[in-house]
Amino acid sequence: MTYHVTEEDFESLWSEWSDLLPNGNFETLFLTPTWQSVWWQELSDGADLALLGIRQNNRLIGIAPFMRREETLSFLGDTDLWDYHDFIVARGNESAFYSTLVEYLKTQKWNRLELASIPEYSPTFTHFPDIARKQGLTMEIIEEDVSPGVLLPETWDAYLGMLSKKDRHELRRKLRRLDSQADHKSYTVSGTSLSGALDDFFKLMRASRQDKEIFLDLEREGFFRRMVDDVAKVGALKLFFMEIAGERVASALCFNYGNSLSLYNSGYNPVYSALSVGLLLNALCLKEAIEDGVRYFDFMRGAEAYKYHLGARDVQLHHMVIHPH
Repeated sequence: MTYHVTEEDFESLWSEWSDLLPNGNFETLFLTPTWQSVWWQELSDGADLALLGIRQNNRLIGIAPFMRREETLSFLGDTDLWDYHDFIVARGNESAFYSTLVEYLKTQKWNRLELASIPEYSPTFTHFPDIARKQGLTMEIIEEDVSPGVLLPETWDAYLGMLSKKDRHELRRKLRRLDSQADHKSYTVSGTSLSGALDDFFKLMRASRQDKEIFLDLEREGFFRRMVDDVAKVGALKLFFMEIAGERVASALCFNYGNSLSLYNSGYNPVYSALSVGLLLNALCLKEAIEDGVRYFDFMRGAEAYKYHLGARDVQLHHMVIHPH
């Protein structure tokens, strides 16, 4: 079989890329051309695009979404706004993809390849290192972070039964307290209401923690607005709110994609922290995911304690540093 590498751009690959994703090992919004192109247009900051397609004859079997800064290659994106990175590879073609990619890289000028945020179940972690080393590359692998999540059962009661006795008791107690002390409701916003709702989301995100206020500078807010608009167009956005007495007091920005609901970011009004509005809205997002038949709730990057109180288990993220020799 003949394999070859082509240098591409987003437009030339878009249709094939979209078709390839459902046939790969890992469906996440971060690997879509929508997400990657928005980040590239808004935040690439002088990097050079190195988007590679690998084909068997004329059939696309995988994509290496790289960028280059001087002599360092890396995945497109960053670890501030992206929770996962990976190659996009058709199932069953992993060995051919990795081998062809390494042979191509050996003909190019580079001195460092950085592959960040690779989940533990990805073939890029389980298969690529052996192939790369056998073909003469050197590789260091470090543990980068964790990304906790919950494999969802079919009912809310079954989910509660999965929690520890203490966490189940605490969650029920907090839900009862909210019901007894506040006139509240939770809902999602979409369509024409999205723009104003985003203003409230940003306000709550900034108010909830000082590090989030620092993180959400004007450049990142611009990326968020563009990204939310494009993700909503492909039907993958869920923006949740909790209201108390008509005031929005908590919000959660989630992605509904690949049979997972992923909690990308959230915020709440600290005035209502005694009612645990942030935690409870996250729990209600999880409950809606169960009711919708979603199989996995992804809390995404970071080991915050509340995720484990809601039953999360860690997925390890790895960072690979590769050199030519």
